Amino acid sequence: MTARKIFWEDPYQTELTTSVAGISGNVVTLKETIAYAFSGGQQSDDGTINGFKIVKAQKSDKEIFYTIEERHNLKPGDIVEVKIDWDKRYKIMKLHFAAELVLELVNQHFDSPQKIGANITSEKSRIDFIWPNNISGMFPVLEQKLEEIILADKVIISAFSDEAEERRYWKIEGFGQVACGGTHIKKTGELGSLKLKRSGQGKNKERIEIYLA
Repeated sequence: MTARKIFWEDPYQTELTTSVAGISGNVVTLKETIAYAFSGGQQSDDGTINGFKIVKAQKSDKEIFYTIEERHNLKPGDIVEVKIDWDKRYKIMKLHFAAELVLELVNQHFDSPQKIGANITSEKSRIDFIWPNNISGMFPVLEQKLEEIILADKVIISAFSDEAEERRYWKIEGFGQVACGGTHIKKTGELGSLKLKRSGQGKNKERIEIYLA
């Protein structure tokens, strides 16, 4: 049985009491977890398991494997406290959803150009496109639409489309529905102000960088 992923049920939860499901050297699996592992371009959470730093979080199929510091004394069945760095998580949640909105707006208003990459950290998010021109030409439309959505403080629904396969989506009524397995904020108003920046990546390759203002 794979870990129950509470970061989907409540992405605002920062502490968890659970038990160790398995141990292999410094690699731990848990019965339940709040610590996100890198997936879909979203950076892993920082955190601890019983005070031992999570050095690496890796998702394989539906399981998450946590590499923790050496010299731990954990064994299967132990009750443990899991804590995550909330400041980092919340910044990632906001920058992740900002990127989701930008991507959906680009698709809606600029004929769905090919996306060739994405990455979300606590410092910024970015999306790379195949685009023949300077992509900053999109910014007036994107910035106006983003401001409208943020000021409207719309509810963001996050749910399973296929729970057995752990396929998820986010949805804003009247705006769009997109497949995504990341952690999401509850309302668009949480984003506050955003800043867009263009970065050229070579011939016909353009990047939009997104920052919290």
